[in-house]
Amino acid sequence: MKLLFLGDVMGRAGRAAVSQRLPQLRADWGLDFVVVNGENATSGAGLSPDHAKALLAAGADCVTLGDHAFDQKDMLSFIETEPRILRPLNYAKSAPGKGARLFQAAGGRKVLVAQVLGQVFMKRPFDDPFSAMDQVLRAHPLGGLAQAAIVDVHCEATSEKMAMGHFCDGRASLVVGTHTHVPTGDAQILPGGTAHLSDAGMCGDYNSVIGMDKAEPLRRFVTGMSKGRFTPAMGEATLSGVYVETDDRTGKATRIRMVRQGGRLEQAGP
Repeated sequence: MKLLFLGDVMGRAGRAAVSQRLPQLRADWGLDFVVVNGENATSGAGLSPDHAKALLAAGADCVTLGDHAFDQKDMLSFIETEPRILRPLNYAKSAPGKGARLFQAAGGRKVLVAQVLGQVFMKRPFDDPFSAMDQVLRAHPLGGLAQAAIVDVHCEATSEKMAMGHFCDGRASLVVGTHTHVPTGDAQILPGGTAHLSDAGMCGDYNSVIGMDKAEPLRRFVTGMSKGRFTPAMGEATLSGVYVETDDRTGKATRIRMVRQGGRLEQAGP
């Protein structure tokens, strides 16, 4: 299969880039399945039902969330009615929605998508992501119940994201990090056949401070004082993510390429 994962969609600029570019990328690259992290798509904090619908309409087969999963309160009820939206596996036990699901792709092939939150440097004490992911992968073996498996690791520390990649090596097609909004340059296929990228980056305006208009973050860094709220930057966004090809028989990755389309960053793709 040909898989595309797009990193954190940041505000209006990120949503516009996905809506404008993803349909053509699906056609040009012959994509079989697309996952988009949408947890910052609504004003940089959470995802509203209307914006979730727009990402799905643009060509996302699944939208993952993160630690801001329910910043937009309407998502608490909407996620129960829309199975294509996933919140982290190790979020609060009482949280609505699911953290992993088996999806059907072209030709009847099955794709597992799962998301976990990391623990290192995160503001809230989430449950152990490794045991949560282990349980899901054991129940959905590659090349058996699932022809491909995509893991979104939403956390601060690159070390924790790398550790999850090695933990899942041979059991997932792709392990990719989200949350820090800056793409890393370590795209690789691990020894067991799992594609890994420590952070997919964001779909947002990079003339910013991790997607936010520069003025208020700079003020806080320089003076230690705040004057207003953070607001997403509104310039042209770069779609950032990763493209992976897999072997249907084994579910393992055969090719990985970083993706950067549009905006300020150097362009990249398959």
